[in-house]
Amino acid sequence: MTKAEKTEALWGWFFIAPTMLGLLILNFYPIVNTVWQSFCKTGDFGRGNTFVGLQNYIDVLSGSEFWVSLFNTFKYAVIEVPFSVCIALVLAVFLNRKMAGRSIYRTIYFLPMVAAPAAVSMVWKWLYNQQYGLLNHLFGSSTGWISDPKIAWISIGIIGVWSILGYNMVLMIGGLQEIPRDYHEAADIDGASPIRQFFSITVPLLSPTIFFIVQTRIIGALQQFDLIYMVMDTSNPALSSVETVVPVFYRYAFTYGNKGYGATFVILLLLIILFLTVLLQKAEKKFVFYN
Repeated sequence: MTKAEKTEALWGWFFIAPTMLGLLILNFYPIVNTVWQSFCKTGDFGRGNTFVGLQNYIDVLSGSEFWVSLFNTFKYAVIEVPFSVCIALVLAVFLNRKMAGRSIYRTIYFLPMVAAPAAVSMVWKWLYNQQYGLLNHLFGSSTGWISDPKIAWISIGIIGVWSILGYNMVLMIGGLQEIPRDYHEAADIDGASPIRQFFSITVPLLSPTIFFIVQTRIIGALQQFDLIYMVMDTSNPALSSVETVVPVFYRYAFTYGNKGYGATFVILLLLIILFLTVLLQKAEKKFVFYN
């Protein structure tokens, strides 16, 4: 390397050093530390670790709490992922056309993404309130939207769909704008109806964007924490039917101080997410059409 090339390389390392340090300190080290703690028993008051091998994994897998929370996690994902993707797709198609106030509508649908999760949770918690909530006032009922174990997980899923809808919609609008108009113009000449064009042209050509959204939303839904943590109180009778894996991890690691046992929950969840990611990557070759 010449002196100029060495200087350029040094400046390059200088500019990426803050990002690399941030990744090492805030991402990679916590991952390695969490894996290590999952093989250890945390001492009293969260101090000291004693290596116990696979004992934490045996205890977690032999108990019912992990399986119940995992089932709750998949229940939430089953509501959030398909409904948020399908509704966002329909909205993106309509808001991609020329219409009055299109930018305003896009902004309105995207607003939940820029709102603080705590504010969103508090507003919905008020809407769902059994005594003075707006929903019960409109319907003239006294439904326990987030206190009835039979419907609480659906109510939480609705919040999740509403919160992520704008993000999915914006990504799909970007994907729609990349589709050449020639395909639709040729379909119009052939007499294809708008619905036929949607399923035969729009969806196949938008499949890379749809697949990306589905994959990222599955990963995000399986890691859901803040929404459930802020909406569901510890005294809520429906908590056990809604609480996902990450809130259980938080409770053991930071409330009870049992970091080793809590870390085992998230490591098992990580393995499940990796397994699902591998399956999705294999499914990509079959269901995704690249133009």
